[in-house]
Amino acid sequence: MKIDLSYSPEVVFRPPEYARLKKNGMVGVDMHYHTNHSDSHTRVRDALKLAKFKGIGLSITDHNQISGFFEAKRIDDSVLCIPGTEVSAWDGPHILLYFFSGGDMEECYKKEIENKKSSSPYLATKLGTEDIVEIAQDYNCLTIAAHPFGYLLFNKGLGKCIEREYLHPKIISDFSGLEVICGGMTRKLNLKAAGLACKNKLCMTGGTDGHLLRDLGNVLTCSYAEDTEDFLEELIHRRNYIVGQEKSLIEKGVMATAIMPKYFRYTAPSLRIHYSQNAPRLKHFGEKYLSRKK
Repeated sequence: MKIDLSYSPEVVFRPPEYARLKKNGMVGVDMHYHTNHSDSHTRVRDALKLAKFKGIGLSITDHNQISGFFEAKRIDDSVLCIPGTEVSAWDGPHILLYFFSGGDMEECYKKEIENKKSSSPYLATKLGTEDIVEIAQDYNCLTIAAHPFGYLLFNKGLGKCIEREYLHPKIISDFSGLEVICGGMTRKLNLKAAGLACKNKLCMTGGTDGHLLRDLGNVLTCSYAEDTEDFLEELIHRRNYIVGQEKSLIEKGVMATAIMPKYFRYTAPSLRIHYSQNAPRLKHFGEKYLSRKK
């Protein structure tokens, strides 16, 4: 798939070279990483220790949660940690919000997100995609569509929901950017995400969507920046590049097996949420199929 990168940062599919980044005076940040504050078993202190060893930053983007970021700041403030969270929309997409300050993130979370979580807290909130982007407009933050064409049988990506006509295409104009290398996606879907970002002249990010410690830093968003404000400003102006590789099929299987126990206690509400989300989609698919048969 050929991508017009004339309006985008460089997207490089290879393992990051940490020493080279440091030598060039750049910082690389894994912009999509989960800890034991949501559906991962990775402790914040372990993630920080590894990030420091590799000389990278990270954004702890736990599902519908922000407490991991504040634990990180208490433990080691020397590691660049971008305030972030991954909010799951009721109508499908997962949306990464990156804030210029922890204070703004905390205010947004407590006012708009905390009381909208479902009984299965890592799954869909009671907020729709339009609700989330509208909320984000009241705060100094970036709104990034995570894994735009994922995941598998589930419609957890903005691009996928637009393609299937669950969401109107114009919604993409309300986003700051797209995640174009997601460690959990296939190369084909990541290239498709990069193409969509280029077409709409949106900024680009990359992250592992990591849940295991071994994932951290395998996909990085890189720029010349010294702090959160500089880093996010570089993203806004597309003065960054993304480098990394997707997980292998085996690695994805290991990750899925590792996080599954985190959902056991929420089995019943999780099943109800999946049914509630997918029933309208199945109806939509059926109606579309019948209309074509006529």
